[in-house]
Amino acid sequence: MTGCDLYPNGSYTSFYRLGYNAHDFLSFDVGNSRWERQQESELAVQVEEQFNTFTGLSETLQHLLNITCVDHMKKFIEYGRATLERQEPPVATVFARKLGPAQLLLVCHVTGFYPRPISVAWLRDGREVPPGPGLNTSAVLPNADLTYQLRSVLAVAPRDGHSYACRVRHRSLGTRSLLVPWDSSRAGLAVGITIVILLAVAAALAAAIWHYRRRN
Repeated sequence: MTGCDLYPNGSYTSFYRLGYNAHDFLSFDVGNSRWERQQESELAVQVEEQFNTFTGLSETLQHLLNITCVDHMKKFIEYGRATLERQEPPVATVFARKLGPAQLLLVCHVTGFYPRPISVAWLRDGREVPPGPGLNTSAVLPNADLTYQLRSVLAVAPRDGHSYACRVRHRSLGTRSLLVPWDSSRAGLAVGITIVILLAVAAALAAAIWHYRRRN
């Protein structure tokens, strides 16, 4: 395994490690241009001594790791900067699904965000709901436009007197959080409107049947 790691402050580290039979065997000390054994076996001792006699190889390897690898990594970062620094803020919506008279599922759907890491939590009366059987958050899934989405579902009792909100934290939001409250009054209004519509349809149907029977 070989390569170099670049850090935001401009520093870097380089490494070259060899393994044998799934165990660390030999590593190259880039700064001192020397091979060091990683186990005390007779084979490791012999290979360490032999590799350290190849001074030309060690100098070439030191140049490749400290100069060539770092230069190429900087070019890759520059060419791919738009992708590496891409940030798309999440869009969150909260809605409810009623399973029965005693259970309501609050669903927080978060989509359109990039990069992938994200934090989604439910707040009850301003406090984060701890993990438990009533809380289920899906895995992060890809969208067709290379952004991501997920869902977090919280089971609650209807009209339990608590306030709920979905909180989303993502790199694109900086230090801010996206907070989407669940409006139980709107849900009650929607249910009421649905009931009124159903009653109106039933009344119209009954009137039509009565009128039809009178004519016949």
